[in-house]
Amino acid sequence: MKDETKKSLIDILQAADEIGIFVRGMEFKSYQNSLVAQRAVERDFEIIGEALNRIKNTGDMILEKISEHHRIIGFRNILIHGYDIVDEAIVWKAITIHLPILVNEIKEILND
Repeated sequence: MKDETKKSLIDILQAADEIGIFVRGMEFKSYQNSLVAQRAVERDFEIIGEALNRIKNTGDMILEKISEHHRIIGFRNILIHGYDIVDEAIVWKAITIHLPILVNEIKEILND
């Protein structure tokens, strides 16, 4: 694995940890009512998507081990370019359902 790929994978885990901290103890309604949490989470999802995009640009085939990498990169693009159409329910689903899967995949890759 290339050093830059490993760094990007570690960046993803760090951003995922931060998301967990930002929403700890929150239900969806609390998240909806917290602009600060929303912006912090969105920023870390942007970092996750950008890190995956950087891995993609290196041509490293390790990206194929990340099941939803295309969707995650697309999600990053929506957060950055479509900031006015971000749906908190979709972000919450990404936090609660998709992020744990991504974290597990990244940990498996780093442990290989």
